Parts: sequence; structure tokens; C-alpha cells
Amino acid sequence: MNLRFIDWIWHIRGTLPLPAGQSTGEAFARLEGLFGQAGTSHELAGDSLTFSKKDQAAQDKMSVFDSGVLRIEPGAGEQGGKHAAKYGGGPVLRYHLVSRALLFCFLAPLLFLAFAEFNLLRGKLQAPPTAAEKAEQQKKKEKEEAKPLVPLNPIDKFLGAPAPEKPKKDKKDKKPDPDEGKPSPIAGYAFAGIFLVLYVFGRILEDWLARRLFRRKLQGD
Repeated sequence: MNLRFIDWIWHIRGTLPLPAGQSTGEAFARLEGLFGQAGTSHELAGDSLTFSKKDQAAQDKMSVFDSGVLRIEPGAGEQGGKHAAKYGGGPVLRYHLVSRALLFCFLAPLLFLAFAEFNLLRGKLQAPPTAAEKAEQQKKKEKEEAKPLVPLNPIDKFLGAPAPEKPKKDKKDKKPDPDEGKPSPIAGYAFAGIFLVLYVFGRILEDWLARRLFRRKLQGD
């Protein structure tokens, strides 16, 4: 199976043009500051910078990424790079970032959907209560209703607190809910929806943030 068709879920790829006149060495000199954080190791070899992170701090601007490769590709004036037409012939930065956090956030909805479906299946397989069980439940209910009310404390009575009243019975008997007591899939669906929104928002946001961060570093901001 070719993972390239699905690895976009947790891989972020992009291309940025280098500022006019900027060399490969100058570009990496400006980008290397991003990889001097605690828990980050990196290696610069020729036109590529490879990094990996472990136990990265939350303050790290690239903490969501666990590894990646940044590569400077030549433009039309240097060996005819494939991005020449799109970026005007100058050298470009091509990056490939990997994030396990995005993968976990993508898998979380699937996990909660599985829980929801499991609860649905349990509910279908769960046998309805027998006549004896219904009679036992009714006896317990009647026993609870027959309990005498606790008298007021003399101090409360002196202070004028109202006497406790028995709960009023509904005039119309409510129809029993056939799904009462059965496992509910609602919580699973709710959490699946929440994590799906988080993934979509995070995937778009992290792509945009990475691109903006590299652009600002290359421009010397």
C-alpha cells in the first residue's frame, strides 16, 4: 500500500520562494534558530536540514511536529529546478513535516465512533426485562413511595420552615421508554464530532502557521 495517498493526514508539505539574492547558506542560517530548542536535534548536510524532536516543550513554536526535512532546491538559473515557472526562477525552500499529534487527533473520532457503534450493538443484544423483573422494580418503587416523611427538626419548625411534602404523582402515567437503561451511543457521537472539528481546524491551522513561520524566518523577522 502506498502511504503517500493517506500520509497527508499527519504530514505537512509545502514550498516557499527564498527572498531575492538569498543563498542556501543564508537561508539555513536563518532557519537553524528554530531547531535549537530543548528536545530538538538537527543535522545540516548540503542543501538539506533534517530534524527530530523528543519531549519537546510547549513553548517550542514547532512543538506539534516530531520530525521533518527542509530542502533548498535550485531555480531556473541553477540547474533548472522544477519550481522555476511557479516561483520566478529563484531557489525555493521545500519542507516536509511529520506530526503524530495530527494523526492521533484524526484517529480519535474513529475510536469514539467505534465506542458508539459498540453501545448500539450492546443495546440491540440486551434482552428486555422479564415480567418478574418488572414486578420487582414496581415493588421497589412502591416501597420508596410508601416511606414516611422525615419530620421537621424542631428548630426548623420554630423558624417556620415548610413541612416536607410527598412528591406529586403525574396525573397521566408516562409510557415506559423502551431504550431506558440501555447503553447510549450519544456520548460517543458527541466526542467523535468534537475531535473531528479539532482535527480539521488543527490541520489547516498548522499548515498555515508552519508556512508563515518559515516565511518570516527567511525574511529575517
